[in-house]
Amino acid sequence: MATEMPRTDVVVIGLGAVGGVAVLPLVNAGLNVIGLEAGGWMGTRDFAPDEIRNNIRDWPQAVPKAKNEIPTSRANINFEAVQGGGHPMMNGVGGTSLHYWAQSWRLNPWDFKTVSETTRRYGANRIPEDSTVEDWPFAYEDLEPYYDRVEYALGVSGNAGNIQGTLHAGGNQFEGPRSRAYPMPGLRSSGFTDMMGDAARTLGWQPFQGPAAINSEVYGDRPGCFYHGFCDRGGCHVAAKSSTAVTTIPEALKSGRLKVVTHARVLKIVNNADGRVTGVEYLSGNQVMFQPADAVLLASHTYENSRLLLLSRSKEFPEGLANNSGQVGQHYLSHHQGAPVIALFPKNLNNWYGLPAQGVAIDEWADDNFDHGDLDFIGGGNLWAHTDRKPISAAKMSTFDLVPNWGAKWKAFISENADRTNASYIQKTTLPYRGNYLDLDPLVKDRLGLPVIRITAEYRQNELGIAAFTQDRMEEWYRAAGAVQIIRAPLGTAMGTSTHAYGGTRMGDDPSTNVTDRYGFAHESPNLGILGASVMGTSGSRNPTLTAQALAWRTAEHLVANWESIAG
Repeated sequence: MATEMPRTDVVVIGLGAVGGVAVLPLVNAGLNVIGLEAGGWMGTRDFAPDEIRNNIRDWPQAVPKAKNEIPTSRANINFEAVQGGGHPMMNGVGGTSLHYWAQSWRLNPWDFKTVSETTRRYGANRIPEDSTVEDWPFAYEDLEPYYDRVEYALGVSGNAGNIQGTLHAGGNQFEGPRSRAYPMPGLRSSGFTDMMGDAARTLGWQPFQGPAAINSEVYGDRPGCFYHGFCDRGGCHVAAKSSTAVTTIPEALKSGRLKVVTHARVLKIVNNADGRVTGVEYLSGNQVMFQPADAVLLASHTYENSRLLLLSRSKEFPEGLANNSGQVGQHYLSHHQGAPVIALFPKNLNNWYGLPAQGVAIDEWADDNFDHGDLDFIGGGNLWAHTDRKPISAAKMSTFDLVPNWGAKWKAFISENADRTNASYIQKTTLPYRGNYLDLDPLVKDRLGLPVIRITAEYRQNELGIAAFTQDRMEEWYRAAGAVQIIRAPLGTAMGTSTHAYGGTRMGDDPSTNVTDRYGFAHESPNLGILGASVMGTSGSRNPTLTAQALAWRTAEHLVANWESIAG
């Protein structure tokens, strides 16, 4: 028998990148909020600049809950699903915003209207036949005010390229119009990124410093970045990274209306006979608790959002909460982040340490920024060249088939070339397809005996075409900068787990093809809001975090504005 807690207005499941944003507009409107977080609080002393701890021993993902709930994955139903080596999510107040790179991209206007814009420009037959992609139920212009709110609430550095329709040199010339400049200028460049920017200009491209949720100067009571590195899978020991743990959550706590319950392992979202949610069951130690609430916001990462809904079965929802339409887990996609290009230069690059988000970007080949008329794919990729080199990763560098991978010749090669390589980071458009989905694994279970999520997904010809095309462009860029050797990684097909995972609870106006409405509330359970990239129907050439955070703020404001009809 669960111990019932005093009722609250809103329960937020997960206080990570999106749940940690949503709490602020809720408490500012006077609502009482309880945040259930599977992990605990961490401070700056917990974030050691330690390559072995963070990058080799997988510190962030080593938190017990996530480590024991790693999804299984397979390319398609003809393969057996296997468990990967780590979980992309992070348990702890602040979630993955504690250890992510902090790149903070907006989607482009095209990403919201992929179907209609592709049809208008190239014809309807250019949409892959087996894709389930839909236009978003609203446009970029509708989300822009929320992008702006989040950028200023968190603190995002960057150089604006388009302010209210006026283009500005030094920023992204292809971005959608923004209402005002970033709250801080972009992170400083490095000698390497300057070199890559100069090379891009010789090709006629327009390089720019990318946006990051990292302070480039003092912002509020937090210092500017020290550029020491370790942002890749590491927290910031000076709080310059704009995690929700040091920004929106502490601000919400000041109101006295937010209560954070840590080490709360959510088991089930409970509903009544009308299909409305009534609260959340969670495990605290060995005790099952029930937290009643007038509304519930699910914010537990793409994989866990679908998993918790599928586990929350009832008489009204025998196949999982809000899943009588069979749409939970469908329209899954993840970025094709593989297929990098690796370059060897004839000189040292001085790339030791620094930040993965301290880079130079090229957007000429992203989204629909270029003519696809003679190509066999739609979408594209954002090209990214960045700093961030540490000793162990340098020692593991490729030898470019110039010497053996062991022995005296290998040691001499590494000694000479450890600071002469660079691996690109290319974020590419991915579309949802029939046959790509999330469900519960019938065999693999966590320590509580609950099935983990199973990913069944593979990239199709559209994604493989983008990967090959963007590798060409990346090699062209490296060659222009003076690279003397190039390795192009295999394109790959199986998706596997990803930090950039989308879908499973897609939003849209049609309940037969989407789980939530245009504001993120479940069609079948109207006081259940779903936050995160799981509601996104397209990926664009961007990581999902800032868009997911803007959507979370929008969902929270909609709940506030329509409190009586949603929660009443």
